[in-house]
Amino acid sequence: MLTAIGMLGLFLVITGLMVTRKLPALLALPILAVGVAVIAGVPLVDTGGEKDMGILNYVIQGGATRLVATYCAVILGAWLGQFMNQTAVSKRIVKGAAELGGDNPLLVTVLITLAVALLFTTIEGLGAAIMTATIVVPIMTSVGVPGITAACMMLFGMATGGIVNMSNWAFYTMATGVAQSDVQTFTLTLAALTAIISLLFAIIEFKRTGIKFAWAAHTATKFSLQMQEEKPPVLSLVTPIIPIFCVILFNWPILPAFLAGLVWCFLTVYLLSAQRKFSQLTSLLMKAAFEGVSDSAPAVLLMIGIGMVLNSFMHPIVAKNITPFLQAVIPSQQITYIVFFSLLAPLALYRGPLNLWGLGSGIAAVIIGLKILPAPAVFSAFLSAERVQYIGDPTNTHNVWLSNYVGVDVNQILVKVLPYIWGLAIIGIIISSSMWF
Repeated sequence: MLTAIGMLGLFLVITGLMVTRKLPALLALPILAVGVAVIAGVPLVDTGGEKDMGILNYVIQGGATRLVATYCAVILGAWLGQFMNQTAVSKRIVKGAAELGGDNPLLVTVLITLAVALLFTTIEGLGAAIMTATIVVPIMTSVGVPGITAACMMLFGMATGGIVNMSNWAFYTMATGVAQSDVQTFTLTLAALTAIISLLFAIIEFKRTGIKFAWAAHTATKFSLQMQEEKPPVLSLVTPIIPIFCVILFNWPILPAFLAGLVWCFLTVYLLSAQRKFSQLTSLLMKAAFEGVSDSAPAVLLMIGIGMVLNSFMHPIVAKNITPFLQAVIPSQQITYIVFFSLLAPLALYRGPLNLWGLGSGIAAVIIGLKILPAPAVFSAFLSAERVQYIGDPTNTHNVWLSNYVGVDVNQILVKVLPYIWGLAIIGIIISSSMWF
């Protein structure tokens, strides 16, 4: 029990350092992984069995490479996202949505949010968020939407599409061991719920604040003029959903699906756009590859730490010490499952214990290993709580950048969206309980 208390103490210290922004997650996760293993008594080198289960080989080396398939998916997804940027596909999707909205601010906002969601099924990362936000936020504010509301709608759009991003599917599958079919089923459900909640948020905010219509006609004209500068073919605009179709309809693996998206974008632009030459497009493709690697580097580095945490918490010695504590607190019945995870969903904030992209990855893996709950139920509860983190967490780099961009404190965004995203998490947990119990 003293060992479990020591590991919990380290866990709380690391959490506190991340919450107060004294220690970034990139450093905190490897420190936690090694620290937990040391406290549990895992040797530095363990050659007593068929496989070296020591800290150096299993926790650090094995953990760093545990999510290697996910790293590849993230890099390929970033490559595709950058190629869409280079060929102006992303820009036309967003501006086309704005034009469809005409002079109706609510319709413009909803369509822009849908466009963002479509883009983030493929793109991700701070660079992609900045690129998209610098287009969509001015569009929304120019038709009278308050800056903070525009930022929140941007986040809702990112969350709606991001959960369907297949690089994230690869991560969820590798981190939890849950079958990809179960991951697909619940992520699509949660994406639809996120879209509904974002629409509800927009309607309530519009009624509360009132929206000015003065610049709508001028804005539509301005966008039409801008779009004449560079207009990729219409068929290129379906690029973000090509990988999704390949996976869902044809049961393709994720990496070939991303490559199919790249080929589709390349061919449609090359064959249907008179302004593009083959050599020009191949140069853009290579440039997108290099910039995609740069964009995906932070996520890859974070996943290296997450892999170490996963291996550390799943080490037999660590699991043996932490099992009694988790058995005492983890619910096993449907009602207690709903109450437990619903009340604690905000613990996904600040890289907390319910955050799959932080400390929660190891905890989820251990809970699944205990077999107290069905593995898909554990994954779904953590993913529902992730809605709180993805949209509202003040430590997200995209939240910080967006708040600065619209001139508000990052915590104001959290306060504004918290009732909605907490409710979203609770609904997701209730649906999860009906699916897996």
